[in-house]
Amino acid sequence: MNERKLRIAQVAPLWASIPPATYGGIELIVHLLTNELVRRGHDVTLFASGDSRTDAKLRAVCDENVMALMEKNGASLYEYYANSAAADALRNPDEFDIVHFHAGNSLVPVASLVRTTTVFTMHTFPSADEKWMFARYPNANIVGISRDQVSEFSRIRGREVPVVYNGIDCDRFDPTFGRGEYLAFLGRLSHDKNPLDAIRVAKKVGMPLVLAGRPQNSKEEKYFAENVQQHLDGKNVRWIGPVNHAQKNELLRHAAALLFPVQWPEPFGLVMVEAMACGTPVVARTWGSVVEVVEQGVTGFHAEEIDDLAALVPKAIELDRRRIRERVCERFSYATMVDNYVALYRSLLR
Repeated sequence: MNERKLRIAQVAPLWASIPPATYGGIELIVHLLTNELVRRGHDVTLFASGDSRTDAKLRAVCDENVMALMEKNGASLYEYYANSAAADALRNPDEFDIVHFHAGNSLVPVASLVRTTTVFTMHTFPSADEKWMFARYPNANIVGISRDQVSEFSRIRGREVPVVYNGIDCDRFDPTFGRGEYLAFLGRLSHDKNPLDAIRVAKKVGMPLVLAGRPQNSKEEKYFAENVQQHLDGKNVRWIGPVNHAQKNELLRHAAALLFPVQWPEPFGLVMVEAMACGTPVVARTWGSVVEVVEQGVTGFHAEEIDDLAALVPKAIELDRRRIRERVCERFSYATMVDNYVALYRSLLR
């Protein structure tokens, strides 16, 4: 017996458009989730910036994404826009069966005031404030993107917090099965993502490094200027700035390996999966979700100490790139992600 189609609201982050032009892992996940839900026949409304493109019904919270508005001095505080998105999605309690928030967990107290079923995906590592809030609202429906990310909440609540791994569209990544000639780093140019140690690893191995991404705020710009810029020589260490999908695909598919030397408990790390979809192995620091995403000796290698990563690069380069792509498409397809979210929606509604 076919279950009824659902009326679903997706409340997206407003920092970037849906899908994002360049950087925006959460926005990309929302895009894939929303369009696949529509394809499966559900009635989906996307609350996002007006410059978004979607197969769902779009309700524009603001004309442009907030980052673009801020660059034009047309906005200064993100919270006003996020709060407005929540108010719009929750205004009519009979309009949606479920409202799925991706725009930040600070909206949990507001959602607790309405009878509409809501769920919050935790896309980042939980802060002390979020831990306090979820303790204060123990009945809030939350879902993690890795076991490591929500392990503390599971202990506090005395039950497993559900986890839905992020998924990608493998068909949008073109694998290369020959050995690459350079190492790649893709992500925010920040202390947490640690491009500086990626440079050190590449130099120790004796391979060129291509950095992609950019600093996202003044703190990261300061980090970049003081720690990274001095190493850029256009040859051994090259920076290509932010990349769109086509540029990202080219960067990753021709890389010998992706370096992921994080200095924080990474909640998922979508770029690792994207690299694997290109057949490119990952060499990462063992922190956060890395052990859940990287299969040791199959899709890459990880080690607890940064100093141990250089020795793993030659081993990673020897891995079977066809097998790497096969495994990531088996484990992290967007179709599986949507299957799991729909199952979660139905369980919450029951």
